[in-house]
Amino acid sequence: MAILEVKDLKKSFGDAEVLKGISFSLEEKNVLAIIGSSGSGKTTLLRCINMLETADSGSITVDGGVVFDGSNTDKLSAQQQRENQLKIGLVFQSFNLFPQYTALENVTLAAKIHAKSRPDFKKNRKAIFAEIDENGKALLRKVGLGEKMNNYPCELSGGQQQRVSIARAMALKPKILFFDEPTSALDPELTGEILKVIRDLAAEKMTMVIVTHEMSFAREAADRIIFMDNGVIEEEGTPEEVFDNPKSERTREFIAGYSD
Repeated sequence: MAILEVKDLKKSFGDAEVLKGISFSLEEKNVLAIIGSSGSGKTTLLRCINMLETADSGSITVDGGVVFDGSNTDKLSAQQQRENQLKIGLVFQSFNLFPQYTALENVTLAAKIHAKSRPDFKKNRKAIFAEIDENGKALLRKVGLGEKMNNYPCELSGGQQQRVSIARAMALKPKILFFDEPTSALDPELTGEILKVIRDLAAEKMTMVIVTHEMSFAREAADRIIFMDNGVIEEEGTPEEVFDNPKSERTREFIAGYSD
């Protein structure tokens, strides 16, 4: 069964129709790369799935739970929204770390806030926070930042800050990890360290959706490719199908532009 199902998703900003009926699904433990020109709707699609934007119509289901249903005017309860949001982790283009907190504090902050709703929190506060801190340390070691846990964002390189943001996204143990152009704010020499972390996660069968302009990485790391153009899915398939045997003329033009 698909862990993510998007059906006929539409979104407009004023008169500009940005998503024109997007439908796709993703199987658990698979990596989906979404490619396309700037303005094709890739980031808006991710923001709608993550509920940072509200789609106009369509539906989104994550791990069997309805995240958005445009045909149902009844709002999800706050509890349902929280539960759905915990299934999703998002890594932004621009890190979005809190400058006043250390790397470890950035990673553990959301988990500590969420823990306060546990019925046993008052009784076991110290043990719960200690467990969250240990998990945060393990995640920072996982992304190669075991020595930088107590550093503040201003003391870290762009690549290190992005690795902190990846650890933070994993801290609540999401079912799916989303990346929105995770290397676009980095110098070319720092891009490799982020792609390595994502490759390692793919090898561990983490379910991921990655919006990227790194074509060779998409070909290598993804199980499925979606090429978006002008608010629609122009082509979808395996990396071999999309990159080596594209059916659409527009897809061929786009890929040729990257291989020149």
